[in-house]
Amino acid sequence: MLLDRDVAEISTMAGRLRPETRAFIDGEYRTGALGHAFATENPATGEVIAKVVMSTGEDVDAAVVSARASFDDGRWSGRSPRERGRVLRRLAELMDEHREELALLECLDTGKPVRDVLTGDIAKSADMTRWYGEAADKLYDEVAPTRTDVLAVVRREPLGVVGCVTPWNFPLYQAAYKLGPVLMSGNSLIIKPAEQTPLTTIRIAALAMEAGLPPGVLNVVPGDGPTTGAALGRHPDVDVLAFTGSTRTARRFLGYAAESNAKKVCVEAGGKSPHIVFPDAADLEVVAEAVIWGIFYNQGQVCSAGSRLFAHREIVDDLLDLVVRRARELRVGDPLDPATQLGALISAEQKARVMRYVERGRAEGARLVTGGHEVLAETGGHFLAPTVFDQVRNDMTIAQEEIFGPVLSVLTFDEVDEVVRMANDTVYGLGAGLWSRDIDLALHVAGRLRAGQVWVNDYDGSDWSVPWGGFGQSGTARDKSLHAVEEYTAPKATWIQTRPPRLTPR
Repeated sequence: MLLDRDVAEISTMAGRLRPETRAFIDGEYRTGALGHAFATENPATGEVIAKVVMSTGEDVDAAVVSARASFDDGRWSGRSPRERGRVLRRLAELMDEHREELALLECLDTGKPVRDVLTGDIAKSADMTRWYGEAADKLYDEVAPTRTDVLAVVRREPLGVVGCVTPWNFPLYQAAYKLGPVLMSGNSLIIKPAEQTPLTTIRIAALAMEAGLPPGVLNVVPGDGPTTGAALGRHPDVDVLAFTGSTRTARRFLGYAAESNAKKVCVEAGGKSPHIVFPDAADLEVVAEAVIWGIFYNQGQVCSAGSRLFAHREIVDDLLDLVVRRARELRVGDPLDPATQLGALISAEQKARVMRYVERGRAEGARLVTGGHEVLAETGGHFLAPTVFDQVRNDMTIAQEEIFGPVLSVLTFDEVDEVVRMANDTVYGLGAGLWSRDIDLALHVAGRLRAGQVWVNDYDGSDWSVPWGGFGQSGTARDKSLHAVEEYTAPKATWIQTRPPRLTPR
């Protein structure tokens, strides 16, 4: 078991990896049309892991041609739901079988703790793929309630070629968000992974082929946004574009769709999620633990991070003491060490960005309680101490803009209407959490919060059967659950006019 080994053994295993770095098009790995490459770096050391193929517009075009052919000739779209489900379940088994390899690749590429990657990202990716494989033959079409001389059948049909652009914070897990519902419903798929973290997505393509996916149904085109992402977004033969990432980049893809074929764009973008604690919360120790992981998990690089803690005036001091004490106890260190709790930020640029927000918080009058400084600089990695600001106003920059780092803003409230107003005072609407033993209060507040998911006496709880998505500039698409299938299919009505039968005399 990987987590039973010490950091030296795990580092040796990681050093033996020889990651695949080529694009995957039409069932085979290929060097890009121009032979250009870019470096993917280890955020914990700043060292180059590998040089990865830079896919050009020509490579994207080849992937689209392959995906289109595989869709049109029915090699996948024409298979029965049961057969498609069998392949997805086999892919999930292969993810499980290769979980240590995938976890090490992901750990090196992202800088997140190996324990979180193995037990979280990789395990959940396999489980989600398996769930969609099991659901593939459980969906029914409809018969509309028409008059008696008409039979109107409504079927959900795949939209065709789906382009998917995934983020760097959860590379394989976010790819699995799309892979399951897209392939389950009979579409063909092209994934452009984030240029910072392409390795596990490139690897998973070969596992999909081993699982029985036909050539052309899944293509992977590594590259950057301006070259590869733009080519995919503007391609006139892509029917759907699914994007997860920043709100700014989401707007670009909406523009690409308008410039090309008005393709459907499914967006899940940023967040500035409120985490509200009422004075009757049952156990502040439990609440504090949820607050800690709600903001510091994955170094705060989570779209649904509970970055705004709203604590009632009666309990704010006690809760803040617990949160700060726990934040100072968190172990920041080598991501390959199973004991590490917080790893590295994705890049030097991201670290500098977060530090600018820390300085902005100070300048605008927030009180820095703990953290706010770089740690482990001698490693060459991009590590920051868990950071907590108190005395934050909701109009401050650190309370309004998505920082995407380990920075918590603590705000105080007195009244229900006041906290609802402040919680909703944001352009985002992805998640929200609240703690109260009063079920009437909890349901009342949950109903008024503008968020795609609201957690009551919990934070960031989820399941494959529950839809994931937001409101406002967090995007309106839905991942997970059977609602995700609706994003990549369309209802098609077939109207059948019948006639009274004529009986022929014998």
